[in-house]
Amino acid sequence: MSKPNVSFEFFPPKSLEGSFRLWDCVNTLAPLDPTFVSVTYGAGGTTRKLTHEAVTTIHKTSGLNVAAHLTCVDATRAETLQIAEDYAAAGVREIVALRGDAPKGAAKFTAHPEGFDSSVALIEALANTGQFTIRVGAYPEKHPEATDHAADIAFLKRKFDAGATSAITQFFFEAETFFRFRDACVKAGIDGQIIPGILPVENWNGTQRFAKQCGTHIPQVIHDAFENATRDGSTELLATAVATELCDDLLQGGVDHLHFYTLNRPELSRDVCHALGVTPKVRLQNVA
Repeated sequence: MSKPNVSFEFFPPKSLEGSFRLWDCVNTLAPLDPTFVSVTYGAGGTTRKLTHEAVTTIHKTSGLNVAAHLTCVDATRAETLQIAEDYAAAGVREIVALRGDAPKGAAKFTAHPEGFDSSVALIEALANTGQFTIRVGAYPEKHPEATDHAADIAFLKRKFDAGATSAITQFFFEAETFFRFRDACVKAGIDGQIIPGILPVENWNGTQRFAKQCGTHIPQVIHDAFENATRDGSTELLATAVATELCDDLLQGGVDHLHFYTLNRPELSRDVCHALGVTPKVRLQNVA
């Protein structure tokens, strides 16, 4: 079995301490030669400027292929496309195109009167520029707002038809969850790349909250194991083992690319990659 391609997601810093943490994350994971790294938007587009600064700085200073998250939230079409144009001018040619979450305090997403009303509309506009590789989000356990799995997958197909080249899934805990989703996508006529999203459990309580928000099922065996590990102080060891086993199962099932949600805490993602045989590239020096 060959080594997988890997990619990593970061979020933009909101403080000086956060900036140091982000750059530590980049420096820790860059030697693993990721296919790309992505930088998120905050809920409701709250980190738009910070995201732009982080994306362009990482691109300039690290040489990594950076994919910038771009959403439809709280911006006109012109403003959103200008952000994309600014990325292109800075040499950033990958975008993760998302509808985006509702602003804090809002019950649901509401499109700006002059903005994009869906991720499909955003994808079409970006594709028409001819400047970007476009990645999108996918939900192996159904988007919380979707009526059912079939409707969710049909909407994902519309994203690919609009110009997306690959999709990154929300995190999940069982490989079979991804395989069922992948098979359903193929049956629906989706032939674009589906990349599984992996969340090594950095914080068990936080992971449970996140899972509830995005509709991710936590198997009872996983729940019990982390509850016990929390009491024993061995959550980091368990998190590494659980994520590594999940990734290995995915690779055995034909997956060739893994996307890690790092939460700007690189150690667990790095350790899982090492366990899978993804190790730092050695740069040979010229010998006189």
